[in-house]
Amino acid sequence: MNILVFGKDGQLGKAFKAIFDANNLGKLHCITYVGRAECDLCNADAIAELLNRIKPDLLINAAAYTAVDKAETEVHLAYAINAKAPELMAIYAKRYGATFLHYSTDYVFDGSKKTPYIESDVLNPLGIYGKSKAAGEEAIEETFANLPADSSAQYAIFRTSWVYGDGGNFIRTILRLAKERETLKVIADQYGVPTSATWLAEVSLALVLNKKHQLRLFPSGIYHAVPLGETTWHALACHAVQVALDAGVSLRLRPEAIQAIPAIDYPLPASRPMNSRMARSALEATLTDLTGDSSNMTKSQLLEQSWESQVEAYVQDLVHRKLI
Repeated sequence: MNILVFGKDGQLGKAFKAIFDANNLGKLHCITYVGRAECDLCNADAIAELLNRIKPDLLINAAAYTAVDKAETEVHLAYAINAKAPELMAIYAKRYGATFLHYSTDYVFDGSKKTPYIESDVLNPLGIYGKSKAAGEEAIEETFANLPADSSAQYAIFRTSWVYGDGGNFIRTILRLAKERETLKVIADQYGVPTSATWLAEVSLALVLNKKHQLRLFPSGIYHAVPLGETTWHALACHAVQVALDAGVSLRLRPEAIQAIPAIDYPLPASRPMNSRMARSALEATLTDLTGDSSNMTKSQLLEQSWESQVEAYVQDLVHRKLI
C-alpha cells in the first residue's frame, strides 16, 4: 500500500510519522512524507503531479494554513491551502478509489451554542481561517457525493480543537513564559478540549486500518475527535504549570499567579469561538463497531483518555527530553 502524508513538518504530521516508525510500517508499506519544500499546496499542478506520481492508497492531509490572525489579510493563501488543496486531494481519492483523511477545526462554528457541537450543526465561522476550513470541508463532501456503488473511495474529516504536539503550541508557550515571569494573564471564558496530536493520529488509524495494518471500510463523513472533558485556556495553563512543577522543573510562575481574564480583555485581529466543545458520539459509535478488528489501541484505551491525562503525559515527556 502507498501512503502519502502531507504536512510532515507540522505537529500532526510528525505524530503520524512517529506512530508509523514505532510500528515499523515503513517495512510493510511505502510511506511518503511531504512538506512545503516538496510540494507547494498553493500550486494545483504540483499537487496533481505528486499525487499521480505517488499514487497513494491512503492519503493523509495533515497540512493546513493555521495562522488565524494573519488569515484576515492573507485570504487567498488561506483558501488555497485550506480549501482548494483538499478539494484536489479529494478529487484524486474519488477518481482512484483511495482513502482520504482530512483535518478540520472548531473554528467552523461561531461558538454561540451553549452545549457541545455535533457534526450536523450549522457552520458559521467567524473569521477567514474558519471560513477557509469550512470551505475545505464542503468541497470534500461535494466531491465524494454520489459515489458509484462499486467505488472503494472513502473519506473522513476529523474536526478537532486546541491541538498540541511536537512543535510550537499554547502549552509550550505557557511553560516558556513560566520560566520568565512571575505573573501571567490567560483567557478564562473560552471553552474547548486540548487534543494531543499523537492521540488524534492514533484515533485516525484506528478508524482506517485493521489488525494487519491494511485499509478497511468505514462510514465516510465528519467525525468530532477530541479526548474526554472540557476546560478553558486559563485552566489548561494552570494544569500545565502544575504538572511541570510536580516534575521538578524550576519555574518562576505558580498556578495561583495566573490571572483569569475575559477574552474581551485580550483583543485579537480574528474572533475566536467562545464555545469550542464538540460532542463525539459519532466517532465513539463507529470505533466501537470497528474495535474488534483494530491493530491500534482498544476503543477504551483511546476514547477514555482525558485531556488532563494527555497533557500530563505531554508535559512530563517535555521534561524528560529537557525541552522545558
